[in-house]
Amino acid sequence: MRLFRHTADIPTDARGAVVAIGNFDGVHRGHQAVIGAACGLAQSMGAPLAVMTFEPHPREVFASNAEPFRLTPLRIKARLIEALDVDVLFVQHFDHAFAKLSPEDFVSRILVEGLGVSHVVVGYDFEFGKGRAGDVALLQKLGSESGFAVTSVQPVAGEAGLYSSTAARAALAGGRPAEAAAILGHWWELEGRVEHGQAKGAKIGFPTANLKLSGILSPAPGVYAVRAGIDMGDATHWQNGVANFGTRPTVANDGEMVFEVHLFDHQGDIYGKHLRVRLIDYLRPEMRFENFEALKNQIVKDAARARSILDMMPEAPSRPARPSPLR
Repeated sequence: MRLFRHTADIPTDARGAVVAIGNFDGVHRGHQAVIGAACGLAQSMGAPLAVMTFEPHPREVFASNAEPFRLTPLRIKARLIEALDVDVLFVQHFDHAFAKLSPEDFVSRILVEGLGVSHVVVGYDFEFGKGRAGDVALLQKLGSESGFAVTSVQPVAGEAGLYSSTAARAALAGGRPAEAAAILGHWWELEGRVEHGQAKGAKIGFPTANLKLSGILSPAPGVYAVRAGIDMGDATHWQNGVANFGTRPTVANDGEMVFEVHLFDHQGDIYGKHLRVRLIDYLRPEMRFENFEALKNQIVKDAARARSILDMMPEAPSRPARPSPLR
């Protein structure tokens, strides 16, 4: 997959694509239906399959002081989109100047002049342009005038209701990672560079890799069964583990939220390595212990439970080949 952070001077072989447009935070099953519809059209037309997303997320621009909410920073989002066999990812920079573009200017400057789109696919509730003045009907009208067609994909639902980024965020904030995975169609993942900590875990036989979450949603504080992937350059080496997200009340007094991961049966130094962590199951809330011995005894229990859960858990949550939109 090729990634472009601009819409000027796009190579000829990347123009004329069928383009799915949206924020796609989480790349959940509803988003996958939109991209899947674009995929079908691209194959039938013999055109490239492309996705356009916006960075930073518009909500981060208009509510810059709000608590971090994102499910997928660009690096993770791009990885998930690439897995859907997308040929080209257009990352449109979003700022206040871009937000002032009228719907007509967005279509003419970005979609027509910039990308030369052949077909656009969006969700049923897509809005665009200054003040979100444009909707699907207007996009279809402007597309007809400009020489491209527009397909609107209806919402997609599971047993628990519509798949949405909001529902996935609520599940993670409530300590329900399996429910979030059912919405997303993949395990929710966080990542970061392994930092040096206080090494107190190593002293009780449970060394941890420490990550500080930045710019993404904070899941419920507590202990998790996880799968962690160590970036080895061309490959990612996955291992099972147990993790704690919280303030570490038994060992620290600074109130800082840290994600600590203990990898089962791991040997070697991973400081400075890039680590991907998938939340598989929630074990218990974070708690304070009277001493390190009590903490160690609980970690032994947590690790044993996490091993048992992970041994029975599939590599990926069950999912249909392609979600079907509601009719």
